[in-house]
Amino acid sequence: MAMMCGGAGPVQDATKEIQELCDSVKVHAEKKAGKTYDVFIAKSYMSQTVAGTNYFIKVHVGGDDHVHLRVWKKLSCHGGELELSNMQQSKTQHDPVEYFS
Repeated sequence: MAMMCGGAGPVQDATKEIQELCDSVKVHAEKKAGKTYDVFIAKSYMSQTVAGTNYFIKVHVGGDDHVHLRVWKKLSCHGGELELSNMQQSKTQHDPVEYFS
């Protein structure tokens, strides 16, 4: 299924690549949350293409606790770096992954 530039795609199960993105920004998420996570497992995600890619990722952080991450991956021609743009805490496994700024 093709995705329009700027539009968010469908929610999908997390892949190895998505877990690697989460692993790369985990320290930033912990700093933003003011705590450390023993569990940090990507569960599902959706992406949006905008001068790179925004990833909205649901991450299991232990018990029934989840966080939602917004990770921006710059285009490879601009270095391809990752940036934790935002984070939503106090989520559960039942909260859908949705666009947030």
